Amino acid sequence: MEKYQLLQMLNPGALGVNLVVEELETETKFLIKQVECIDEHHANKALEELMPLLKLQHPNLSLYHEMFIMWNNEISSLFLCLVMDYYSQGTFQNIMENKRKLKAVVDTEWMHTMLSQVLDAIEYLHKLNIVHRNLKPSNIVLVNSGYCKLQDMSSQALMTHEAKWNVRAEEDPCQKSWMAPEALKFSFSTKSDIWSLGCIILDMATCSFLNDTEAMQLRKAIRHHPGSLKPILKTMEEKQIPGTDVYYLLLPFMLHINPSDRLAIKDVMQVTFMSNSFKSSSVALNMQRQKVPIFITDVLLEGNMANILDVMQNFSSRPEVQLRAINKLLTMPEDQLGLPWPTELLEEVISIIKQHGRILDILLSTCSLLLRVLGQALAKDPEAEIPRSSLIISFLMDTLRSHPNSERLVNVVYNVLAIISSQVVTVDKEPLEQLSGMVTWVLATHPEDVEIAEAGCAVLWLLSLLGCIKESQFEQVVVLLLRSIQLCPGRVLLVNNAFRGLASLAKVSELVAFRIVVLEEGSSGLHLIQDIYKLYKDDPEVVENLCMLLAHLTSYKEILPEMESGGIKDLVQVIRGRFTSSLELISYADEILQVLEANAQPGLQEDQLEPPAGQEAPLQGEPLFRP
Repeated sequence: MEKYQLLQMLNPGALGVNLVVEELETETKFLIKQVECIDEHHANKALEELMPLLKLQHPNLSLYHEMFIMWNNEISSLFLCLVMDYYSQGTFQNIMENKRKLKAVVDTEWMHTMLSQVLDAIEYLHKLNIVHRNLKPSNIVLVNSGYCKLQDMSSQALMTHEAKWNVRAEEDPCQKSWMAPEALKFSFSTKSDIWSLGCIILDMATCSFLNDTEAMQLRKAIRHHPGSLKPILKTMEEKQIPGTDVYYLLLPFMLHINPSDRLAIKDVMQVTFMSNSFKSSSVALNMQRQKVPIFITDVLLEGNMANILDVMQNFSSRPEVQLRAINKLLTMPEDQLGLPWPTELLEEVISIIKQHGRILDILLSTCSLLLRVLGQALAKDPEAEIPRSSLIISFLMDTLRSHPNSERLVNVVYNVLAIISSQVVTVDKEPLEQLSGMVTWVLATHPEDVEIAEAGCAVLWLLSLLGCIKESQFEQVVVLLLRSIQLCPGRVLLVNNAFRGLASLAKVSELVAFRIVVLEEGSSGLHLIQDIYKLYKDDPEVVENLCMLLAHLTSYKEILPEMESGGIKDLVQVIRGRFTSSLELISYADEILQVLEANAQPGLQEDQLEPPAGQEAPLQGEPLFRP
């Protein structure tokens, strides 16, 4: 102590006396903490524990400059002296005392700035497995109005002097009120720091309506009665204390009686920085690269639709939060989903999820949610208009492009598209014009996948019905529909939708009709049609769709000889005789037979069989195509 001059003795702390001194050589002011030790062994043990703290480097830690042991002859006691920086701007304790006198709320921006610095410093310590052990407002010093530091870190040896603790508790009962329940029994861990930090945050949040005594009584009460916190949180909400939503989530998990159930410092930072006020801080920016703990996410997502959407907005860049939020909506009871969803809600969800377009699980869950929301909305009201279907289709097309090899995702996307496309009257057709190319590409990519083929046929049928397949794509679509039937003839839904799609296209395109008749070189689509009839001869729906296709094919005179030679007339006659009760089916059959019979009569006029302009007529008696 010979090189220091004593300037002032401050109020004693829980562990010892604080002295403001000036170094004689440099005239620099320091703060020396003198801790009375039991004996030399106790002093050396504490010194050994504290020596590594001399190597710490963090802008928000008041570092130790020197440590030494001295003997005080006046009282015949051994002291451990800890030399640290001295700051005259006050501490958090001074700030809160002033606010309590004025019954004023701590400035939100100031609190966020300071708290981010405190959290960053504690995280630095805990990463090094260093426990502060003595966190309280008076140990957070102000360097200036916007800059603070933690000071007075302690050691296990100094914090386990029971007799000293009991004396200090009698002198100032407030000193120990910041300590965790287990710390009172001299058990310290990083979770003990979390409790103390929770008490500091609680004090800062309540200084406008609790005085010093009430605040101390609250800190003591929550050690034994965790329910004591709930009325205070309710009061914060009623008084509209800024950040109450964060405190509701944060404090119960920081002030948990069981240390193992408390948050880690990284978790505290995650929850704290959900507040929009933190998004500009450097610590908050660093947190963007870290995952939000699952149990924190689950707590955040408790509540109604509005709360879940709020969480999705606040954590829009966090894929792990978005995935759990979407899955939460997927399992939410129908009466809580608020169907039908308004345009704004759908836009918000899709715009958030589009940030994570490369993550398969998120896209799969989102498309499944769309399928549920749109499907249930239309089930309630078949005339309901799907909001911003162009936005959905754009999202779905991007999804297909990003993961064309995920069969499960492709199936879900196709099912959503089928719902959208089924709205013939209300749907916006413009975005659908690009869709057929994407669907045919996916079908071609998965030529052997039955599920994808079935869903793809449904979408292509609906697109053909809406006139949203470009003429340049007709031939490819026809080939894919026919190949899908060949791939899985036993899938009745696929067969029906494929026949419907082929009929819609054949109705408007002679090229389609030609391509159906000749599926590939050496094979005929007409033979495929007959094979399907044999498989479904007792299913009136399939037979009706088959006849509808044949009826459209007979509108093109050039392929009538091929249909005649392919046995279509005999087939339709059989159908006509078997399905006498289906008026629609009989109508198609009669139309087909009438055209084929007229074509077979030798007295037909030449102009009735002339091909369209620009095409050569087939040789007389020679069919245009051969099976």
